[in-house]
Amino acid sequence: MNRPPVQTRPGDPPGPPPASSSAFAPFRYPAFRAIWTANLFSNVGAMIQSVGAAWLMTELTSSHVLVALVQASATIPILLLGLFAGAIADNFDRRRVMLAAQTGMLVVSAVLATLSYTGNVGPWSLLALTLMVGMGTALNGPAWQASVRLQVGPADLPQAISLNAISFNLARSVGPALGGILISLWSTSLAFALNAISYVGMIVVLWLWRPAETAPRREPMLAAIGRGLRFCAGSPPILKVLGRGLLIGFGAAGLQALMPSIARDMLHGSELDYGLMLGGFGIGSILTAFGISRVRRRFGSEAVVTGATMVFAGALLLMASATSIPMAVVATFLGGMGWASTMTSLNVAMQLRSPEDILGRCLSVYQAVTFGGRALGAWTWGAVADATSLQTALHGAAIWLIASLAMHFLAPMPTREEGRLDSVPAP
Repeated sequence: MNRPPVQTRPGDPPGPPPASSSAFAPFRYPAFRAIWTANLFSNVGAMIQSVGAAWLMTELTSSHVLVALVQASATIPILLLGLFAGAIADNFDRRRVMLAAQTGMLVVSAVLATLSYTGNVGPWSLLALTLMVGMGTALNGPAWQASVRLQVGPADLPQAISLNAISFNLARSVGPALGGILISLWSTSLAFALNAISYVGMIVVLWLWRPAETAPRREPMLAAIGRGLRFCAGSPPILKVLGRGLLIGFGAAGLQALMPSIARDMLHGSELDYGLMLGGFGIGSILTAFGISRVRRRFGSEAVVTGATMVFAGALLLMASATSIPMAVVATFLGGMGWASTMTSLNVAMQLRSPEDILGRCLSVYQAVTFGGRALGAWTWGAVADATSLQTALHGAAIWLIASLAMHFLAPMPTREEGRLDSVPAP
């Protein structure tokens, strides 16, 4: 059903004119515009911290597994706590849930900055603190994604999801290079401190936002989780999305989790080179996200996801043969294109087929499966790299993604109208 116009504060003028097909239409909503801007700065801070944590681990240990687990520690909580986070998002005020998560991540990042500055951080304490940040991300994720419907009109939802992906990938293109520069000029403690500061803007915006939201219907936690699981398990279109997310997330982790080791050990680069590689990933994601909605409307989600998987597999093979930083940046650029195309398409497909009253739980199942696949993939490909070589791990991840293309025939992505709810438009 259509919701009343969302306001940023009581007394603000109502929402914008009727929705259009423009990729930038959601920016006409004051709430979306303010939250998107604050989230961009928060994402930049998060990327700076991720570069700092990954590079600090390369200085603390030579183990490829521990380096890969830095990324896994940020995603494992989504696998373990995501279902509870989804139930919390549906049972409580989503704005307050996000405020609590953002405040917790600010505190943990400040502690990490202090320990790093004083030289009191080791491999396991670094993993523990990044795990705690991941717990905040797990709590924030379902409430954040479910709140997009409160920020824009139903017809603008796919564009809003794409713009949120662009925000993250803008940060991915700028944050890593900036993080590499800051680390080289000062230390990792500065990266962690800047991330702590970056949460402040989002906390202020969320505090001022007053969405027109009905009071949630409270359910016992386990019963709420069970209802969400039953709906997802009983929906063939959603099962197709989840299966694709699991397989692609597992294979894509081969590039994302091993990138610090590739920069340091395979290409003998610096922290700045690592930042440039991550920046290439982000730029590829941005350029793709701007036009992916039009491509998906024309060719369908299955064509987009299949093509994107092939592109990502090609990026892994190119990275395995890279002999220079520019060649590696090209590989990460292609990886970013494949990743943005896939994740945006899966997210849109999931949101448009999930009921509003259990939306947080459905999105938490999607996040748990996709990010769980990434966490397992990070550990697996890190172990393969330790046992054999980085090139072998990259080849293995590429082969996995190519094999996952069997889903094109066995369980293709939902068609445009398959499983779509009447309350939201087709992608």
